Amino acid sequence: MRIQRTTLATFAFIAAALSFNLAAPAVADDPAFLSVGAGSYDWNRQKDEGVEARIEYRHDKKILGPLKPFIAAAVSKNDTTQTFVGVGVLMDIYFGNRLVVTPSFAPHYYHGGNSKLDLDYALEFRSQLEMAYRFDDRSRLGLAVSHYSNASLGKTNPGTESALLYYSYPVEFFK
Repeated sequence: MRIQRTTLATFAFIAAALSFNLAAPAVADDPAFLSVGAGSYDWNRQKDEGVEARIEYRHDKKILGPLKPFIAAAVSKNDTTQTFVGVGVLMDIYFGNRLVVTPSFAPHYYHGGNSKLDLDYALEFRSQLEMAYRFDDRSRLGLAVSHYSNASLGKTNPGTESALLYYSYPVEFFK
């Protein structure tokens, strides 16, 4: 049993090391994107499930090392309507030419809520992890999971999660 654990741990370490070596830094010539997403709002806790739609502009220029800025707007609809508008940073991590993992973080202005689910503060922080397939034209189709939290700035910090399907289309708005 001890040999199996050691072998498994060694295998996991080698696999992790190889995956970091295969992960290329953000590709310098990737364009900016207009990204649209739609999916499930509050799918994890299910206090007030609904739908969420987002639109984002993801800039192509890096501002801090591998980080790129983006702006986002979202609307979720259940018993009421919630709106989110934010600006943040993201990082594209490439695994080969096709798979792109994009973690992101953005403070958002929040408005809405009801007695079932109110995020309790106008400032919400969205953290997200997206995994996408990159097509030959550089457009992407991906799945993302995100979390909204007020970081305990409000009286309560209920937080909520969203799961969305994204399509990101290359654009040249600000060239």
